[in-house]
Amino acid sequence: MNVEPRVPTVKNPPEQFTGDVWFDPIFAPHDADQRMSGGLVRFAPGARTAWHSHARGQYLRVTEGTALIGTRDGTVVEALPGQTVYTPPGEEHWHGATEDCFMQHLALLEGADDPTETTTWLEHVTDAEYGRR
Repeated sequence: MNVEPRVPTVKNPPEQFTGDVWFDPIFAPHDADQRMSGGLVRFAPGARTAWHSHARGQYLRVTEGTALIGTRDGTVVEALPGQTVYTPPGEEHWHGATEDCFMQHLALLEGADDPTETTTWLEHVTDAEYGRR
């Protein structure tokens, strides 16, 4: 058994996020054969990720506020605390907070065989894309 050391909160980079977004790492692989990692992500009102995809998919468990999750076909879904959203491998998507409230979720994903391919970051989400729903 191991009590994991606390890792400091970091602010996510503006190259991959619009608005203020903070990340608290919760767990990461200990051994080469482990792939699962996860963290707590907090979005200020109106903040969101850039478009991106994950090689092995991603689970988002909303813990506070209302999460918005958008896909390339223009669909934007809302998820509430206690709900989990799954994005399958390779699906380009974004997620963020509504314009009037903070949002927090747990982000859980498996690493790719090549760690540099776990998440593919793309262009920023436009205001028009964010405003669909």
